[in-house]
Amino acid sequence: MSKLLKALLLVIGTAIALMYVTAYLNSSEGYTGDNTLTIYNWGDYIDPELIDRFEQESGIKVIYQTFDSNEAMMTKISQGGTTFDVSVPSEYAISRMKEDGLLLRLDHAKLPNLKHIDDRFMDLSFDKGNAYSVPYFWGTVGIVYNPELVGELDFLSWNDLWDASLRNDILLLDGAREVMGMGLNSLGYSLNDTDKAHLQEALRKLSELTPNVKAIVGDEIKMLLAGEEAAVGLVWSGDASEIMSDNEKLDYVVPREGSNLWFDNMVIPKTARNIDGAHQFINFMLSPDVAAQNAEYVGYSTPNHSALALLPEEIAGDERFYPDEELTRRLEVYDNLGPHMLAHYNELFLEFKMHRK
Repeated sequence: MSKLLKALLLVIGTAIALMYVTAYLNSSEGYTGDNTLTIYNWGDYIDPELIDRFEQESGIKVIYQTFDSNEAMMTKISQGGTTFDVSVPSEYAISRMKEDGLLLRLDHAKLPNLKHIDDRFMDLSFDKGNAYSVPYFWGTVGIVYNPELVGELDFLSWNDLWDASLRNDILLLDGAREVMGMGLNSLGYSLNDTDKAHLQEALRKLSELTPNVKAIVGDEIKMLLAGEEAAVGLVWSGDASEIMSDNEKLDYVVPREGSNLWFDNMVIPKTARNIDGAHQFINFMLSPDVAAQNAEYVGYSTPNHSALALLPEEIAGDERFYPDEELTRRLEVYDNLGPHMLAHYNELFLEFKMHRK
């Protein structure tokens, strides 16, 4: 065999090998076919047994990838280099993704299990008619506190946080919408208020809270509260559940003036290749037994009313995480305020943080 022919065969063999490697890497990065489904979700946010069950029942191979923030998820989807068939953004991210043309409309005819979702959690402001999203988990923003350390305070009102006995004993999560929303709610205003006079009033009231605020922190708030480094904390309900599992002394409440109602939602990104498989997966996750198993594993609140009947009473009957309709009517979903008003919220929050110093 001539050297030229050997060289040619080597080039061809190398090219074929590269094709196989590229195909493998593409599949692992989310390039899907009819028998593959790439899911992009928060970390530890699904029972792994359910992925196995879906694969067995559907014959579709699942590739599961995770993100740690809505912003990271939106950036990767908008870049378009990686295909994802199902993702799980939060409500405000859905508003932005719709505006940026990053989502496909859902075919409700392929989602018969949508009937199991509680009507309270459908047709909300961020996606009227649920044209692009269906609820996955939901929760609230409220107060975790240690009854042994706060005397007779029960935090049924946001205004309890201003009690002088709590000096240097409150932790706040580091979020402009959450902290400004708390200030607005304490005054009887909407947490989506855009009246600048009301926002200044909320800032002045938050400034009066400063002596009670020990720190404004991120994820470490869970460890600090569970370790009793502070008596009170402003937290998301999902974090509250985790904190309380680590320290059974603690309790969680949503004040009567109202608060935030948040959602994480299943969507089909515009880059999806297996659209039928995406609908199959979403409908599978809406099955009552699947939703119940997932809720028990993850520990967050399910919006699936049929699944509640399948959950243990100590979970489904816990009104701290499944509040009644009277309270949920006073809760608000974060509106998309637009870049200018959101920047104003952030400026006021930064001013509050600087005032603490």
